[in-house]
Amino acid sequence: MSNPNQKSFPVTWDQFHRDSRALAWRLAGMGTFDAVVAIARGGLVPAAIVARELNIRTVETVAVKSYDHQNKGGIQVLKAISEPVFELARNGGKLLIVDDLVDTGSTARVVRDMLPGAHFATVYAKPKGRELVDTFITEVSQDTWIFFPWDLDVAYVAPISGGTD
Repeated sequence: MSNPNQKSFPVTWDQFHRDSRALAWRLAGMGTFDAVVAIARGGLVPAAIVARELNIRTVETVAVKSYDHQNKGGIQVLKAISEPVFELARNGGKLLIVDDLVDTGSTARVVRDMLPGAHFATVYAKPKGRELVDTFITEVSQDTWIFFPWDLDVAYVAPISGGTD
């Protein structure tokens, strides 16, 4: 986080699991999905949770890189969606795309273009990308950097007063 005005939103494993299950609850009322496509890497964990909760057995991945740590870069598809999943979509299958976060929407646009009829769901959404997703759980401001559980480690924190223990 190089911008001192940027907000920090650390998410624990417990919180992320609860939010991912909440996403599954929200999606459960939309009928049965034939497959879930996880956007790697951030979408892998919530997609696994959603697939378990909704009993979706076909789980596919698409790997799209749009960030180099915190520096925004160009979009690169590292792993495309498999032909059987495209075939499922062409034959009227109900597909679900899952990611951890929609930020600016650049990754979402690329994946949505691949599967235009799919339902797109994220755990968190920022205003610039929110219109690209169909379902999300929590909206955070554009100037908030979300620290996901896989980004964090437990460490000592000094008392607020600045004193010692």
